[in-house]
Amino acid sequence: MLLRLRVSLPDRPGVLGQVARAFGVMGADILQVTVLERQAGRAVDDFTVSWSGVFEPDELRERIGVVPGTRVEAVWPTREAPGTSPDYDLLGHVAGEPDRAVVTLVDAVPDLVSADWAVAVDSGNGKVVHGSWQAPEEVPVSELTPLRPATVTEGSLHLACVPMDDTHLVVARSQGPAFHRAELDKIARLVGIVAVLARSGVSRTV
Repeated sequence: MLLRLRVSLPDRPGVLGQVARAFGVMGADILQVTVLERQAGRAVDDFTVSWSGVFEPDELRERIGVVPGTRVEAVWPTREAPGTSPDYDLLGHVAGEPDRAVVTLVDAVPDLVSADWAVAVDSGNGKVVHGSWQAPEEVPVSELTPLRPATVTEGSLHLACVPMDDTHLVVARSQGPAFHRAELDKIARLVGIVAVLARSGVSRTV
C-alpha cells in the first residue's frame, strides 16, 4: 500500500538520513519526499512510502518517532503515485475539453493532494455543481465560499476551499492532517491554470 507520513524534524544535517534509515529498518520504501516548510530550525516533510503492511501504520509512526527531535504528525493512505505527473495529465485533459474543466478538475484533484473527495460549489447559491465519486450526497459544512483560498476544519474533516470564477473548489480530507499552506497553494495554482485554459479554450470554440 501507499502511505503518506507528515514528519516534523530538526532542520540540521544528518537527521533526514536517520529518518530514512528508520523507514528502511521497518521495510518501508521511500518513493518521494516533499518539503512543506523550513523555519525556526525545523522542517516539515511529507514522505510517500510503499508499505508492505506487516505492521500497523501506527507502529510505523512510533518507530519513526524514535529519531531524536522527530515527530510524526500524521499517517494516512494515499493514491498519489510519485513519478506519474497526474497534474500534467489534468491540464492536458482540460485543454482538450475546456467545457468540462470543472468536472475534470473535481474528479482529479483528490488524488493530486492525497485527499478523499472534492466538490465544485456554486458561489451564488452554495449548491454542489459536481462531486467526485467519493463525495457524500450532502456536503457537511455550512460555509464553503471564502473570497480567497482558505482552509476549514469541521470536526475531523479538513477542507481546502479555492474560488474559481462562478464556483468554488472544495477538497476534503477525513484521514490525515489539515491541509498545509503549501498544499493550499498547490491547489490554488492548479485552479488558476485550469480557469485560464477553460476560458481560452471555450472562447476559441465560440
